[in-house]
Amino acid sequence: MRPISGGIDFGTSNSTVGFMEDGRPRLVPLENGQATLPSALFFNFEDDRTYFGRQAIANYADNIQGRLLRALKSVLGTSLIKEKTRIKAHSIAFTDIIGSFLLYLKDALENQVGETVDNIVLGRPVQFVDDDQEADRRAQDELEKAALKRGFKNIEFQFEPIAAALDYERGIDREELALIIDIGGGTSDFSIVRVSPERAKATDRKDDILASTGVHIGGTDFDRLLSVAHVMPELGYKTATKDGKRNLPAGYFFDLATWQRINLLYSAKAMTDLRQIRYEAARPELVDRMIGIVQHRQGHALAGRVEQAKIELTERLETRMDIELADETLRIPMTRAGLEEAIETAVGRVADTALKTLAEAGVRADRITTLFLTGGSTAVPLLRRRMLSLFPQAAAVEGDMFGSVGLGLALDAERKFGRA
Repeated sequence: MRPISGGIDFGTSNSTVGFMEDGRPRLVPLENGQATLPSALFFNFEDDRTYFGRQAIANYADNIQGRLLRALKSVLGTSLIKEKTRIKAHSIAFTDIIGSFLLYLKDALENQVGETVDNIVLGRPVQFVDDDQEADRRAQDELEKAALKRGFKNIEFQFEPIAAALDYERGIDREELALIIDIGGGTSDFSIVRVSPERAKATDRKDDILASTGVHIGGTDFDRLLSVAHVMPELGYKTATKDGKRNLPAGYFFDLATWQRINLLYSAKAMTDLRQIRYEAARPELVDRMIGIVQHRQGHALAGRVEQAKIELTERLETRMDIELADETLRIPMTRAGLEEAIETAVGRVADTALKTLAEAGVRADRITTLFLTGGSTAVPLLRRRMLSLFPQAAAVEGDMFGSVGLGLALDAERKFGRA
């Protein structure tokens, strides 16, 4: 019997791990029986341990001294990957932090199957970095090196929307021309794939993949845009200097609104700069709010509240964000209309990418028979409406919003590595 293999969907917001059992793909329970694990780590300074997923977020929410890191996948292929973050007396490279997360997933897989797993298929977006093939190659190489360093020996990659197509194909009884729409925390990926029960038996599916495209826009970008539009102005963003000649510098506000850049604010230089910005501000009381959030290292908590508001606005037309500050509670009303205005341009770029996929495949929109939607951000109403409007004749099919890619990667791993 050949060694067992598996698939890892290392996502910007959530991750899953798949394996084959009795001829069917399964997801590994990663935390308290749940198959999805938030892609988060918390370095606990009080007990010197590292926590993952929901437990990491809970540690942070309990105000335990430490460092929270999220959206790590977004640093792959960027200049941030070369930087280190301070963990107590040590500086740790982002590649090693990603490796620690992959090791957690590897251990969970091996505990589930009861043996060492050397063979793995890692999911990847169609583009880690938009319009930069060299940076995209570096991103995959960085992920591969992190996996090799943590004990995997044989590593293959598969586009995440192709993995989702493999999962969808298990449940159909006729040939279809499917557009796989996989919109997660960090990227929006599209693939046009011929699927059928007969084609599913083939090992080589290259001829069935008509086109794959992607853009580096996802749920964390919607969080950032919502925060910049409705939260950062309450902290001084777009307010004037005392002399009225310009607005305050925007850089640190964008850092606070961006998951993977929040930790950059926790430095002596950033605090010195923020105090100088306060001195120059026409409304220093707003910048005081910003300084308080950074001083108490509540940046990720703020980003989490923005994310929760976005999720709430997928289900209702209005909500409210309450932010506890040192001297006040900041209450910010939010509406779905406000969210949609904030993300309109980004959604337009996603829609353009879907149309680009059609053009690259050389097919008309009316030839697409099925839209297979997966990834948490497909729940965003504006994005969903836009996707459905582009293909009015296609049947929309809901995939496992967070699990389809992991299941498809398990299927792909069996094809690539075999299991006799």
